[in-house]
Amino acid sequence: MNEKVIIFDLDGTLLDTLGDLATAVNHALSEHGMPTHSIDDVRRFVGNGVRLLMERAVPDGADNPMFEETFSCFREYYTAHSLDTTRPYDGVMEMLRDLKEKGCRMAVVSNKFYTATQALCRHFFADTIEVAIGENEAGGIRKKPASDTVEEALRQLGVGKENAIYVGDSDVDIATARNSGLPCLSVLWGFRDREFLEQHGGDWFVKTPGEVLTQLKLAKVELS
Repeated sequence: MNEKVIIFDLDGTLLDTLGDLATAVNHALSEHGMPTHSIDDVRRFVGNGVRLLMERAVPDGADNPMFEETFSCFREYYTAHSLDTTRPYDGVMEMLRDLKEKGCRMAVVSNKFYTATQALCRHFFADTIEVAIGENEAGGIRKKPASDTVEEALRQLGVGKENAIYVGDSDVDIATARNSGLPCLSVLWGFRDREFLEQHGGDWFVKTPGEVLTQLKLAKVELS
């Protein structure tokens, strides 16, 4: 029997993390005398991992002589405050329970640093998400859009990709799915809008978590 496997992005797909990310970014910038950003600025900055998030937020990016200190401040603050306002999007918990009841195996892959990815998944999704893979380039796993995180998630699940799909909210997710040889279901409640996603190759969309199961059935993903 083929395993039914769903690989989810985390930020902007399962969790609304934008408020806590923006607060952490602006805390680090303020602590180092740098101008802060609006939440919409931070929304545009996210998607390629927290280091690139801060490179986009800090004036002159990584060339700023205070970049490493500011980035370290961001990481420390975010680690302590990642649950202040972060929550699952409406309908996500029900979606995950429904998918599990239908026999799906589920994992998360994220460009968020590894410890935060695992901590958030343990906190919110311990009963449904089996594997959580965060940024771990030091361990030889390239961040998205490389296929490494998806391949590692499948390896830890002990399954192949024959009956797997990828679910995400960004252009990075579309590219990750393509590089992994998986179809990509793009969600429209996250950090990017439909027009942007279509411009980056998106062609399969859901407006609400409740539509995910329906779309899988329409795509003839075998469910119990």
